[in-house]
Amino acid sequence: MSDRYAATDLIAVAMSGGVDSSTVAALLKRDGYNIAGLTMQLWNQRRLPEVATDSPTGRCCSLDDVYDARRVAEHVGMPYYVVNLESQFEKSVVEPFVDEYLAGRTPVPCTLCNTFIKFDRFLDLADSVGAHSIATGHYARITRHAETGRFEMRTAVDASKDQTYFLWGLTQEQLARTLFPLGEMTKPEVRALAAEFNLPVAKKHESYEICFVPNGDYAAFMDAYLRDKGVEPAATEGQIVNAEGRALGRHAGAHHFTVGQRKGLGIAAAQPLYVIATDSNSRTVTVGSGEDLLRSTLIAHDIRWLSWPGLAAPTRLRVRIRNRHIPAWATLYPLSETRAEARFDEPQRAITPGQAAVFYSDDLVVAGGWIE
Repeated sequence: MSDRYAATDLIAVAMSGGVDSSTVAALLKRDGYNIAGLTMQLWNQRRLPEVATDSPTGRCCSLDDVYDARRVAEHVGMPYYVVNLESQFEKSVVEPFVDEYLAGRTPVPCTLCNTFIKFDRFLDLADSVGAHSIATGHYARITRHAETGRFEMRTAVDASKDQTYFLWGLTQEQLARTLFPLGEMTKPEVRALAAEFNLPVAKKHESYEICFVPNGDYAAFMDAYLRDKGVEPAATEGQIVNAEGRALGRHAGAHHFTVGQRKGLGIAAAQPLYVIATDSNSRTVTVGSGEDLLRSTLIAHDIRWLSWPGLAAPTRLRVRIRNRHIPAWATLYPLSETRAEARFDEPQRAITPGQAAVFYSDDLVVAGGWIE
């Protein structure tokens, strides 16, 4: 699987209970590696009853997933542990998610989870069981520069499953201890392997939703979480206005909206309207036409340089501004070590504050940062 590790080195496999991580465990076991499974219990799905769901599809990190991961561990034949990280997850992922929405930005909780939980805390857990490295079911690839020795991240072979948009926050130390065994495979190949290994989750559905928003309704989750924290709904109400500032209606909370949103505005208009901005201070949601969403530049801050050590001069790169966005050509201008401006060749739709901007050179993930 990798010449970086000896077969006797213990590898901790991050077990989500899904097909991908289960296949990783079976692959490593087949290839003779010494492995142990670790599942992180991150969120109590029943904590907010009004948004809880019993749906078996579309979400991850439930008690059923822990049960599935344990079944896979028994099937593969490896030690298995469950560790409760709910408090750390809430502090590092859920609270920033809520804070960002309340500040008028649209967060990327999966990036926060990867950066501060799945790799940071998980490596600590790996150390506690004596594991030399970790392996996950993410679709990405890790290489090493032949001359500098720097670890590099590259996009997955299966472009439809590539997860590098959520992984740009990893450090060199984390990359050095991480395996992505599925990075060279397509999803159908992984499914076929899961069936070949006779894994009990071989036919399990994919999980697409944010794990702590199991029904996909972010606004309902926000309302429930704020009530749980004692915040009155009236404190988030405000006006919906057009680009000229004329009032068109009212909303129950700016956190119900994100830049580019068209549905659920609650107002009637002759032409399609889209959210083009939210302002947490005035509690105002501004709407406009599709053309109003187009922007030619963005500034990214808190940039983490992943495969490159930094940027000294303007450089041509491709930029992805959300997970399903096709990376667009731009020139990246360094403003400081952790801040840069991207000037696109063609205007991009719905550049959203709070989302990540990830920079690519061919298949190399150069860096990522947060859109201002």
